Amino acid sequence: MQQGTAGPNEHETVGAYALGILDDAEATAFEAHLAGCEWCAQQLDELAGMEPMLAALADLPGTGTPAIGESLSARPSPRLTERLVDEVADRRAQKRRRSFYMVAAAAALIVGGPFVAVATSGGGDDGGSPGTGVQAASPAQSAFENMPDRATATDPTTEVTATVAMQEKAWGTDGVLELKNVKGPLKCSLIAVGENGERESMSTWSVPNWGYGIEGAQTEQARNPLYIQSGAAFKPGEIDRFEVVTIDGDKLVEIDV
Repeated sequence: MQQGTAGPNEHETVGAYALGILDDAEATAFEAHLAGCEWCAQQLDELAGMEPMLAALADLPGTGTPAIGESLSARPSPRLTERLVDEVADRRAQKRRRSFYMVAAAAALIVGGPFVAVATSGGGDDGGSPGTGVQAASPAQSAFENMPDRATATDPTTEVTATVAMQEKAWGTDGVLELKNVKGPLKCSLIAVGENGERESMSTWSVPNWGYGIEGAQTEQARNPLYIQSGAAFKPGEIDRFEVVTIDGDKLVEIDV
């Protein structure tokens, strides 16, 4: 640097330092600055991968760069240095944007996407014994009551009654199952069958010993229907029927749409 010429901003030296192209005096001066500059320390950590990128250019024809083992002593042009620094900055910005989009997509799925086995019934949640208190309507039951598009069926053999309320969403079909006269213990699933024959599992749940929607049961919990909120990728017009089946594949009830 000629006498009387202003030196570069020390913050701008971090890229050259990361590439190892400063001479001893310049490196020593920057390290003194680095000891008290948190911003430069952070930038240096992010630019730590720059040297391998520069070294990788050595094998490209016509670049005139030295062998990989000589990359520390090489002095690329200021234009190349700036281009490499900008490339790393752009890649890191893209990575941050991708992370943001993934978080946003996950939040959208939680808020507006399919729900999994949201059930309501009186009593405790431990599954040990039925309660006797009356529970306020759950979000699943409230959603069921606000969906006018419904289909109902009762199986003549199992005597299980099921009603599916539906509402079209951008991602498919939001559905709530009301299940009555089902006795446990059982593990069940709600299956949506498309007009094309494809089958989608919408939700899975357990039925305790005392069951749900049992008319004349001794406890309020056993008398209450079971409400399950879930979703399918099918649009309502693409669904042929719903099936409530056990985990062993036994059909409890089939609901034609």
